[in-house]
Amino acid sequence: MQNIETKRIRTLALLGHSGSGKTSLAEALLHVAGASDRFGNVPDGTTVCDYDPEEIKRGFSLASKVAPFMWKNTKINVLDTPGFLDFVGEVKQALRVADAALILVDGKAGIEVGTELAWDYAREADLPTAFFINKFDDNEARFGRVLDALHEKFGKNICPLTIPMVQDGKVLGAIDLIKQEAHVFSDKGLHSIQPVPAESVEAMEKYRDMLMEAVASTDEDLMMKYFEGEEITPMEALNAVHEGVIHGEIVPVLCGAATKLWGVWTLLDVIDESFPRHTAKKVELLESGDERAIEPEGETALFVFKTVSDPFVGKMSFFKVMNGTLRKDMLLKNTTTDTNEKMSHIYIVKGKTQTEVDVLCCGDIGMTAKLANTNTGDTLAWNSDIHYARTTYPEPFMAQSISPLSKGDEDKISLGITKLCEEDKTIKFENNPETHELVLYGMGDMHISVIEAKLKSRFGVSVKLDTPKIAYREMITKRVQVQGKHKKQSGGHGQYGDVKIEFFPGEDEGLTFTESTVGGSVPKNFHPAVQKGLEDSMKRGVYGYPVIKLAANLFDGSYHDVDSNEMSFKMAASLAYKECMKLANPVLLEPVGDLAVTVPESYVGDVMSNLNKRRGSVMGMDPAAKRGYTTINATIPKAEILDYTITLRAMTQGRGSFTFTETGYEQVPMNIAMKIKEENAANEE
Repeated sequence: MQNIETKRIRTLALLGHSGSGKTSLAEALLHVAGASDRFGNVPDGTTVCDYDPEEIKRGFSLASKVAPFMWKNTKINVLDTPGFLDFVGEVKQALRVADAALILVDGKAGIEVGTELAWDYAREADLPTAFFINKFDDNEARFGRVLDALHEKFGKNICPLTIPMVQDGKVLGAIDLIKQEAHVFSDKGLHSIQPVPAESVEAMEKYRDMLMEAVASTDEDLMMKYFEGEEITPMEALNAVHEGVIHGEIVPVLCGAATKLWGVWTLLDVIDESFPRHTAKKVELLESGDERAIEPEGETALFVFKTVSDPFVGKMSFFKVMNGTLRKDMLLKNTTTDTNEKMSHIYIVKGKTQTEVDVLCCGDIGMTAKLANTNTGDTLAWNSDIHYARTTYPEPFMAQSISPLSKGDEDKISLGITKLCEEDKTIKFENNPETHELVLYGMGDMHISVIEAKLKSRFGVSVKLDTPKIAYREMITKRVQVQGKHKKQSGGHGQYGDVKIEFFPGEDEGLTFTESTVGGSVPKNFHPAVQKGLEDSMKRGVYGYPVIKLAANLFDGSYHDVDSNEMSFKMAASLAYKECMKLANPVLLEPVGDLAVTVPESYVGDVMSNLNKRRGSVMGMDPAAKRGYTTINATIPKAEILDYTITLRAMTQGRGSFTFTETGYEQVPMNIAMKIKEENAANEE
């Protein structure tokens, strides 16, 4: 594929609900453009984009893929993204480098949760957007109903460019509303251009008027022509659609059937004629929040939007040329790590096929391998200290402990997940020093299931997943005075230590140790041993967890001139601690935090009821930034939100989201505390 100048490059992301046909449409675009030698399909696992064994096995996309091709001297970079909510990170990074978004809608199902979310993501990214109503060949598909729903849901800027041509209840083609011609499809996907049949003229005029009204709204002269009843020419309409798409004044809607190649030629022409190029937005956002002008002839600068760990190629860095021109063997500076990287090889990637090139122009997508110090989100520049704005990823809260099925494979797990974390920024992994568990965080149960499968297939380690342990704490609630006496005689020097300590709840997180002995009842040189004995003992309380906020005052005791030593007083302190824990009414504490749940207003009651069942305390509600949504603020134990991702998704049909910030500890109800104590005792046995 030859090098193409910036104005002839289009980069668009395919979005939509899972199963709406994104990968099938990408395959159709490639096939019609002559960029693939066969027309693959998802069920057979033969598509260009879904080549990963795990994707073929599951039958849906797990990661965003790049599919470039040529159409009428224009290079089109298609970014095929997953539809499942668990893989939203892949969608976000594709949108970060896309110049437009194309949202697919199932002509039979209509607007689904994934459609709404795709629209929200495109709005957050401030991208020009279009819709493609897919599967319109289905007898139960209803274009008019779906278009009306889009118009009502997403605003008056929604307008059709093509509509189905129906005869005797069967879709035979599509009508181009600008050119007022019919495209009649064959079983092989080809189409012929014919006059619009008489029975479709009324429908064409109805929807064409909707289009012309939208076209007229983009320009005062066109508005005058429209109101005065003058005809807006096809060229005027095409130019107006192009400008309207760029500025968000028009959201075009097309229709087709990807698996039959219906409507694909028209879509390609619209992408070529009306979708924006990289320089249309004129500026690029920087990490600081400032903007930097895009200069195709200026200094070379790249943004790395995706990283893939390939077992054969190694680390693959996918990038967009944000400014200037990239040439092979260029030496660029990573402005994040302040290290130099040589672009020894530059590739264009189509699915799993890599083609080496010497030059990539501003706005194009490429890949290079084995950049040692470059990761997702980094900027590479020729000279300036540029930092392009990074992709904002949602935080994962679905937690599972992870352990190897074979002993000694812990290092394999850490290595594998570290590699996967380079690829997927919605994975979080920690080695919890308190619970001594490896804990994996993902966006949902399917996400974690895929991680588990990749660990086995790529890194040869089989793992067991379980509910993570909670790092509980204990604290006394009563002031007590106790004695700890350690005395042992076994011939020769013995052991003797005797302490009297007053224990009470402290203010500081750990041990607050004081002494008020008089007359040298416990010599000062043994005080550190007493303190150390208490600190060691606090690692475990009556429930089996560390004790916090403990204050201890050593007020009396006794010693032996010969038999007393530091070890004896450590033992005496430990005995005093044990007696304290029997008498001072210790309670179990659990980590709690602030929960903010954002849901459509219609789900507020269900969510609040569920929070009450999870021992949450609702603190109030606020209107959310998104219209029609409410944010519920609550405090809740951490133990109750480990699987909340799945519950909230089920309750709100995927429309709800939440954040959780751990803030401190609160007392566990006694019935739950006793159950935890019994479980710990059983595990120890």
